[in-house]
Amino acid sequence: SILMQRRLFLYNFRNLRKAKGRRETYLCYVVKRRDSATSCSLDFGYLRNQMGCHVEVLFLRYIAAWDLDPGRCYRITWFTSWSPCYDCAQHIANFLRSYPNLTLRIFMARLYFCEDRKAEPEGLRRLHKAGAQIAIMTFKDFFYCWNTFVENREQAFKGWEGLHENSVHLARKLRRILLPLYEVDDLRDAFKILGL
Repeated sequence: SILMQRRLFLYNFRNLRKAKGRRETYLCYVVKRRDSATSCSLDFGYLRNQMGCHVEVLFLRYIAAWDLDPGRCYRITWFTSWSPCYDCAQHIANFLRSYPNLTLRIFMARLYFCEDRKAEPEGLRRLHKAGAQIAIMTFKDFFYCWNTFVENREQAFKGWEGLHENSVHLARKLRRILLPLYEVDDLRDAFKILGL
């Protein structure tokens, strides 16, 4: 099926602070081509990790096979159950540099190993610096995913307890991870204004 089962979505995308047992990453995607003021949807669906290959790399292989027209602009939107690991963030950043006509927005349900002293926060910073727009999923994003990617049998999306609070907590954590980038950009802007 092109649509995800409800139980898979609710289990894997739940934005818990401690998500024990959730080892797979799911990625829901929308690919659009932008022509001046209009956009045209080209594809949507979802993927998950396959044996030994992270879902982000699978998607990059999938989209690279499209042989995208360098004269057209494309926008890809991802909704992921986990933020990318350091290696995947590097692959995505390199991919974005190779396709300047492509923009990528990533909405993440949870942050992967960002509280440990690992490289994942640096990967997110590099990804952001490469031009990816990254954010934490909010109720609106979960609602959109439920209605777009889930076999919901016309059942309305009902948020779980703690959804909003966890989104706010994770968004603050992501902001702190990206803060050094914002501070550097603010300094550059201030120097430009001062003519330095």
